[in-house]
Amino acid sequence: MSHISSKSLTGLVTIMIRGEAPEQFLETCVRNDIEIWNVQKVSPSECRAVVKLTSISTIRKLVRNTNYKIRFLHKKGLPFFIGKLCKRKEIIVSVLVAFMMIIFLSNILWKIEIKGLPQEVEKKMIKQLNTYGIHKGSWTFTLSSSKKIQQQLMDDIPELLWVGVEKKGTSLHFNGVEKEIAKKKKVNGPSHLVATKKGVIQKMYVSKGVPLKKVNQYVKPGDILVSGEVTKEIQKGQDVKDKKTQKEKQVSAEGEVIAKTWYETKVNIPFKMQYEVLTGHYENKYAIQIGDFKIPFWGIGKSDYHQMQIETEKNDIYFLKWKLPLQFVDTKILEKEFTQKKRSKNEAIQYGKKQARQELQLQIGAKANITQEKILHERIENGKVTLTLYYTVEEDIATSKAIQ
Repeated sequence: MSHISSKSLTGLVTIMIRGEAPEQFLETCVRNDIEIWNVQKVSPSECRAVVKLTSISTIRKLVRNTNYKIRFLHKKGLPFFIGKLCKRKEIIVSVLVAFMMIIFLSNILWKIEIKGLPQEVEKKMIKQLNTYGIHKGSWTFTLSSSKKIQQQLMDDIPELLWVGVEKKGTSLHFNGVEKEIAKKKKVNGPSHLVATKKGVIQKMYVSKGVPLKKVNQYVKPGDILVSGEVTKEIQKGQDVKDKKTQKEKQVSAEGEVIAKTWYETKVNIPFKMQYEVLTGHYENKYAIQIGDFKIPFWGIGKSDYHQMQIETEKNDIYFLKWKLPLQFVDTKILEKEFTQKKRSKNEAIQYGKKQARQELQLQIGAKANITQEKILHERIENGKVTLTLYYTVEEDIATSKAIQ
């Protein structure tokens, strides 16, 4: 019985053979490798049997030029079911529409979850995600890769120290870490403020402690700028003639000491430079990938660009919560050009000064202020300019040091 059930996938037909000694015709069928089941003798001139749908054409050939007649009684199996279904186009259309709607809804972004960040930074991230086209209701397979989204957020939101991005079906999860504002190293217990580098004091803002240095005074690394040892005058008794005495206590000195400091740096700038630029022209190609096989449906054909940069994004396609063995492939082809440019001496110098200034600013921090810039030495050799630059900077040079 199970054997017959498996054959139903290819289709089974119940036939009636009519003629003199119908058993002989069935023997002829068996000799021609036709499988037959459930043979029944209905009358002396009639037999009923079950055969495969694929055997019907052979039986038709065998019955020709004979006195037997074949009548088909019942049809059963998948091919006949599909045939009946095809006649009812409204059912097919309904099933296809329902399937496409489920696919559509299963690949829409329904949830964005952000963890680990304060409310202000979270609002800023949501606003930034909107500019990337990432919001509730957007297509999941048109989103950039997790790595690219992560890099964009790190570049555009300075408050972020790190952010993790994970796609889970129709939701996008972010786990961020806020960047802590760099603070001066604090020492537990009483402390002085000491100089970290040599310089000339320009301004002093002391909120706790006793200043030991003055404005326009030169200091060296390790010099105590603000002392944490404080003396307080007190009176003994009520008589105004009583002598005043001093009581000493230790505190943690606090404040800022802005000093003029100096830096020297060297840069090399070539006269000739070669770089690649994107022209702004691009093409989009879309395809459905099944395993290693791609089925393109948009942007078919080769690109006309001589030089190009190709960016490919692959996104899984879901049916409800199940991931289908399909991927939506978005390929962006950007036209690029290689350009050579020769700088003049003045352009090379200006570029070198800008580069050196940016590198120094990264070194001393955003709060430090570069007040003066001078070229100490300039040399041209081997197709490049070598500059030695001297900078004057105003910056906070104070740091805490425990009182020994």
